[in-house]
Amino acid sequence: MRNDLLINTESACFVPDETAIKTANYTQRHRPTSAKGGDRSVSKMSDAERIAQTQKLLDRAIAYAWHTVKSDRRPPKLTPIRWVWRLAGAYHSSRHTSRLMEEAAQRFAASGRQSLADWAAQKAREEAGHDQLALLDIQSMGYEAEAVVQALIPSAATAVVDYFTQSVQAINPIGCVGHSYASERLGTFQGEEYIQSVEALLPQGTHATRWLRIHSGVGAEVNHVEETVEIVAEMASEECMRVARACYETALLRFTPPKEGYISDEELQNVLKPLKLNTYLVAEN
Repeated sequence: MRNDLLINTESACFVPDETAIKTANYTQRHRPTSAKGGDRSVSKMSDAERIAQTQKLLDRAIAYAWHTVKSDRRPPKLTPIRWVWRLAGAYHSSRHTSRLMEEAAQRFAASGRQSLADWAAQKAREEAGHDQLALLDIQSMGYEAEAVVQALIPSAATAVVDYFTQSVQAINPIGCVGHSYASERLGTFQGEEYIQSVEALLPQGTHATRWLRIHSGVGAEVNHVEETVEIVAEMASEECMRVARACYETALLRFTPPKEGYISDEELQNVLKPLKLNTYLVAEN
């Protein structure tokens, strides 16, 4: 899987890419049926091309979201206290995933779409407990984790979860596939170098990148992305476009700066200071 999604956003364009869709759809419906070895090879090549075209469509949707935002506003420089803020966002983004994917699985199964039901059920299992990883990371940073996530609820995380919920509860919950793809595809761009840069900012002996590692290019995200592309590649053209649209809308939420502005380190300090664990308070006194 190539990781060049956001290199050339200036040329990215999210339009109903009929060429990509029709190519994928045509290949899906016109596979050679002969048992000859050469024909089997052609069939495999056709599957690979169909999957590549599908990923290209979904990645273009994400890239166009980046292009659409075109904001000069950037998040403040990462600091240890701001990492706690991000972990709070990770917690809120993760804690509903298994429940919503279980609901999606039930809805897909009820409409006779067993492959999608199996995909969603697997997602529910894979994502179970990831919110607890974020809590452990916050605790490792020296704070009362449960109190922190009650006090810090990033609006960006809330917006993404609301969109996810609406996708699952729509008449056709196919949008949750696009939401999942966009979220996990963006995670693949955070590799070992980025993780180490975060760890270098944190106090020595702190283990606060559990959640990040799981949701990065060194975790399971690459395999998850590939599995989702394979599922989407089997869909009809109209549903492929619905998934692509959900990719775009999810990425748009992820890329758009908060309307209320970024919380300052000073504000974070005021919120978090009373939430330090006693052991850290003792160590400081």
